[in-house]
This record gives sequence, C-alpha cells and structure tokens, in this order.
Amino acid sequence: VQQWLRQSGVVGKTIADKVRLTQSGTMRTTPTGKWMPFEAQQWFAAIQPAFFWQTEVTMMPGIFLVGRDKYENGKGHMLIKALSLFTVANAKGPETDQGTLLRYLGETVWFPSAALSNYLHWEEAGSDAAKATMTYGGLTASAIFRFSDDGKFLAYEAKRYYNRKNGATLEDWNIEADPTSYKTFQPGITIPTRLSVTWKLEEGNFTWLKLEITKIQYNEAAY
Repeated sequence: VQQWLRQSGVVGKTIADKVRLTQSGTMRTTPTGKWMPFEAQQWFAAIQPAFFWQTEVTMMPGIFLVGRDKYENGKGHMLIKALSLFTVANAKGPETDQGTLLRYLGETVWFPSAALSNYLHWEEAGSDAAKATMTYGGLTASAIFRFSDDGKFLAYEAKRYYNRKNGATLEDWNIEADPTSYKTFQPGITIPTRLSVTWKLEEGNFTWLKLEITKIQYNEAAY
C-alpha cells in the first residue's frame, strides 16, 4: 500500500477530500444483454466518505435510462428511471448499504490518499495484495486490493450482494484495471483510467461495465 501511494504521487500533497470526475463507457443489465453506451459524472467526499453518481444510458436511439447511485452517511440508494419518468430500479436497505460502501472503497483507486483515512484498516494479504477493511455508519466490509510489482493497482475483489428475483445473494465482485491506461492528472496524481467490473457468479462470469475516466479534479470548486 505504501508503494501504491508513492507511485500514485499522493505523498507530500494535500489529502483529496473533494473529487469530481466524468466517465464514458458501455454497460449491460444481463449476461447476454447488449452493450449500451453511457456517460456519467461522479462526485466524492473522502473525509466523511460519500459519493453521488449520475448517468445517462442510451438503450436505443431516442430511448435512454437515467440512473443515480449515492452513498451518504453510511447509506446507499440506487434509482434508475426510463425516459426520466418510469422507475426501473429503486434499491435501498442494508444490502444496498453494503454494496455502496464496497463501491466507494473500490473507487478510492481514483483518489488514493483516501487509503490513509481513519475508517480504513489495512492488512497484508500476500506478496502482491492487501486487505482493506472499512468501518463507517455502523457497517463493516472488507476487500482485497491487488498490485503490480511496481505498486500500481491491478484489481479489487469483494463479496457484494447481487440482486436476483428471489432475493439478493452474496457473490464475488471484481474490478480490474487496464494496466496500460494509467494517466497523470493535476496536481500530479497517477491513476488507472480504464476499468471493467465483473460479477463472478456460479453460472459464469458477468462483466457488466466497462468505463473510462475522461476528466478528474481534486479539491477544486471549479471544473
């Protein structure tokens, strides 16, 4: 973890408390579904951990989904509407809280100084990995971060609730970074910009999201 923080460029710089970024990419809602393009913006707070993510997904020409996912005060809430009118998903409760906490934890790879936060505890998990345990808002969850030999983030592994018709099940949830996608943004923070998200289910792997960070800004009011 120390090597990761050094190579990312956060050592000696102001802690990133407020982060804003834009994303583009593709997603699908089922393992056999078609890939749909999306654009998104996301805001993070790190000292009191929170995020707000909003996206527009193009299902077909003229038909789109509008989505919002947020994590605040230890609680999560996901809302998706078709044509901004009809509710497709409205998820909240303990399982969503756990999922959004793990999402926040995984996405700290875009603002690595959050690894120093007092709500995180790190343990060795092998020569190339570390286990992070996050405790906040009365909830605790853990995940594994995997790194290259030179300290770059490669992958993130956690047990997260996967929504099914008969109730959510706890499944393996992975984030993988494209090791060729590292870029440096002001004030000299180096992060992976292309990542994919995969559910590793008993019935097979389900990669549902491929994204690219196109802009990111730290601790700035203007964008």
